[in-house]
Amino acid sequence: QVQLVESGGGLVQAGGSLRLSCAASGLTFSLYSSYTLGWFRQAPGKEREFVGRIQRSGTTTDYGDSVKGRFTISRDNAKKTVYLQMSSLKPEDTAVYYCAAKYSTSATFTYWGQGTQVTVSS
Repeated sequence: QVQLVESGGGLVQAGGSLRLSCAASGLTFSLYSSYTLGWFRQAPGKEREFVGRIQRSGTTTDYGDSVKGRFTISRDNAKKTVYLQMSSLKPEDTAVYYCAAKYSTSATFTYWGQGTQVTVSS
């Protein structure tokens, strides 16, 4: 079955950087390459928030307003991995970060990872 596994979370000081990775398994290269990949986050007591996504082209991305200009999503289809480069981190970025995948024409994300904790100290 399809599995998404995030890694790279941890504790970082405000202003610092962190890169998250999300590796997929159970998908062929062709299928993975056709998927839209996304990142979401959820802080305690808050609703899940859209962070950003990258289209199958690998060149089309869009981001939530709260992270625009600070976070960058990229993908390596050969490794079936999507990355979230986070810079200029703020305490309010503290959350569990989830990666997700969906077929490009699907309205909703189908597959989800288990999440990785990111904590930004002030």
